[in-house]
This record gives sequence, structure tokens and C-alpha cells, in this order.
Amino acid sequence: MNNHIDRLDFIHLSRCRYATRAFIRKWLEIDSDLKKIYQISSQELSKIIQIPQKKAQILLKDLHNNVLKKKILAEIRDFHIITLVDEYYPSMLNTIKDAPLVLYGAGNPGLLKKQPTLSVIGTRNPSNEAFRKLKFTVTPLIDNKWVIVSGMARGIDSMAHRLTLERGGNTIAVLGSGFHSIYPREHIPLYQQIAREGLVLSEYPPDQPPQKYHFPERNRIISGLTMGTLVIEAMKKSGTMITVDQALDQGRDVFAVPGNPFLKQSTGCNELIQNGAKLIQSAEDIYTEWNYFHK
Repeated sequence: MNNHIDRLDFIHLSRCRYATRAFIRKWLEIDSDLKKIYQISSQELSKIIQIPQKKAQILLKDLHNNVLKKKILAEIRDFHIITLVDEYYPSMLNTIKDAPLVLYGAGNPGLLKKQPTLSVIGTRNPSNEAFRKLKFTVTPLIDNKWVIVSGMARGIDSMAHRLTLERGGNTIAVLGSGFHSIYPREHIPLYQQIAREGLVLSEYPPDQPPQKYHFPERNRIISGLTMGTLVIEAMKKSGTMITVDQALDQGRDVFAVPGNPFLKQSTGCNELIQNGAKLIQSAEDIYTEWNYFHK
């Protein structure tokens, strides 16, 4: 991607209706510095990129909307806005299929440059054994300053963030909404704490409310930010397994903690292990898999 693109123009284009990630990537092949798109008509845009003229009209209307541009400038003052051409854009994320073009951040963007990283995920309805599994396997990693990435959802995700914060570790939360519409609402205090002590990321603008499709979509970012994904508990058909599929598609390692076969929360992990995921009984198993030497 052209490193001489005006950042504000790039962010502005990403906020226009019908300017999907696929559209922007396709357009940049034609107009690498984003100059032409500000000068053409909707008829020309429709013809060049093969979208209905009505959509082209709406897109260009947004692109020439100075109120939207001023709104973005205000957001830049309140949050980090990281584009694909910026220094802080995480290099690992840039390798995945359909990488986000723009990320919004609250907190410490320096965490995007830290390694090692591990995504820790699991069911929203954990068993009574779940926290013990999480604490036993992940605490040594936290204490060795690994970056723990999760989705700030109910259950395992929020447990992973809270455990990391309690131990003064590094954590990144990836949201399925903008920062002004935290979901679930009971996690607003957790969001605020992570924004102070870690980093919160979203590819959705701050005023974007959550949509059902956002959550499976953001899972590619959770797995894409990290070298591997650790599943603490999961059911066979769940959002957790969508993240696992994303991780496998990205060529990332998948680790799973085995569990009681009579617990539905263990069925997904046990199946993953059966299908080739690395069985994790302690942090040592992850250290060994990655030839990581710790203190």
C-alpha cells in the first residue's frame, strides 16, 4: 500500500457508506494516492469500480462531507487511529487475509509491538472449573510479560483480561463495537480499566453500535494479532470455534486445555485435541512448543 497516502483521507474513505474493505483495496489499485476519487463523478466511479450509481452517489456524498471529516479529527484527539500504513500497525495482523484497514485504539499502542502474544478464548458460559484451568495455565505467561489478547466477552474472555490486570500484566481487548457502545454493558468498567492499563482495539468507529455479525468478524483480529490461540473451554458449536477456524486459516498454532468429557463446556476442547490441537496441561507445554526460554 502507498505510504504517501494522506492518513486523514484514508480514514475518511474508510468511514464512507459502501466503502467496504474490498472496495478500498480495489480502488487503491487504480488510485494509489487517493487523489482521483475526490475529483470524479458518481457515474465515473460506478463505471470504474462496477457498483450501482446510487451507492456511488452516497459514497461520494460522504467523502465530501466536511462534518464527517471534523468528526474524525475530534476522534483522533480522543483515540489512537491506526491505519495499515502506520508504524504501530501490527506486522502479524498485516499478514492475514482481509486485514483491517483501520483500527481504533484506547490505551497503550506500544503493546502492539510486544512479543510473545497469545490469544486466550473460550465459552461465555464457563464451568466451575474454568477459572482454575485459566489461572493454572496462563498465570506463568502473564508473569513473564506475554501479551494476552481476548475479546472482552462474558465468560473466559473477561476472566483472561481480569487475571492479567490483577497480576500487572499486558492485555489487549478486541471489541465488536465502537468505544461509545461497549457490549456487554456490564463490562464498561473493565473496558475503562483496560484502556488505562492495557489496550482496547476495534475496527469499528467509536460511535458504531454492536451488530451481530461484528463478533465473528472481529475474531480474525483476535487470532491474527497473536502467534497462537489457547482455548480454555468451548462447546462444539460456538463463537470460540469460529476464532479457532480463523486461527487455523491464518496458520496460527491452536492449543486446547482438556476437560471432563461429561461437561458440555469441554466438548469443543476435547474435539480440537482429537483433531490435532496441542494438548495443554500447563504453561510449560506452550513454552516447549515455541522453544521459549523463561526465567
